[in-house]
Amino acid sequence: MTNRPPKLSVIVPCFNIETYVSDTVTSLVNNARDEFEFIFVEDRSTKDYTYEALLELTKRLPNSRVIRHEQNGGLATARNTGIDAAEGTYLTFLDGDDWLAPGYLTDLLDCAERFDVDFVRTDHVQVTGIERAVHRAPEGRRHTPLDPRSSILPVDDTTMVDYPYAWAGVYHRRLLDRGLLRFHDGLRTAEDRPWIWELHRKADSYVVAGLRGVFYRRGVATSLTQIGDVRQLDFFRSFDLVLAELAEDPEARKLRMKALRNYCVVIAHQLADRSRFERSVAAKLRQLAAEALGRMTEEELNEALVGMGEERVHTLRRIRGGMKGVAA
Repeated sequence: MTNRPPKLSVIVPCFNIETYVSDTVTSLVNNARDEFEFIFVEDRSTKDYTYEALLELTKRLPNSRVIRHEQNGGLATARNTGIDAAEGTYLTFLDGDDWLAPGYLTDLLDCAERFDVDFVRTDHVQVTGIERAVHRAPEGRRHTPLDPRSSILPVDDTTMVDYPYAWAGVYHRRLLDRGLLRFHDGLRTAEDRPWIWELHRKADSYVVAGLRGVFYRRGVATSLTQIGDVRQLDFFRSFDLVLAELAEDPEARKLRMKALRNYCVVIAHQLADRSRFERSVAAKLRQLAAEALGRMTEEELNEALVGMGEERVHTLRRIRGGMKGVAA
């Protein structure tokens, strides 16, 4: 690497992904440029030889390094470790079991530099087995600078705060200098929810690009989304952080309603899928759900649940109790 700072830092948290990491590193080899750096954060894998695989595989990836945690800290903490080590003008993320299309990082950086916005968001391709499906970022205005706040509402539609994937975009270092890129340490799931909300509330500009070069692998057995243990319940803390941080916002009332609706959707989803949890975790889920719903006023809940669907409304009504007259 030259003495000049890199243009782009790619941060790759890795935990128990030895099976997939060869694909990940190969895709980065096919994206490498002299002005790119690649930072792998090995989060003390417990079930395989992810660390050893990384040391061997990254020998063929220029400007790469592997940082190993002394103990497992979770995805949010691993990303923060990478952020602290990054030197690039722009930063992006890639999960250790996903991969990129050849040349994608160059296209992503070109877009960021062309528009000179705080961040760029992209579409992605979801991969489940041999099936692939394009998931579009839920903002129709493409390739034009936007105010990030303009993409938070409406309450009852899918918007950019419902598309929280940190790896679907690139972020200028000035956001880090303003305290807008770090994740809440210790969050093991939904770590990107407070992050995306703060980004859209406080950043000045962004662009949505029609790039589809990120391949997001679903159904990985070691992924936390597939494991029904207590770490899944961190989404309660995550949404409580969102609500707490909204309290001082000048548009707190409108934005709170959007966040409450998001919260209710996720609670209903987890309750519907509770059979995958251990019995004690399922009981804790019901308890925390009842407490979270109980902190919302009747008026807030009625507004949040309008149009959400009879099954979801019935599930949440049963958990909280006393929610009469909520429109499905």
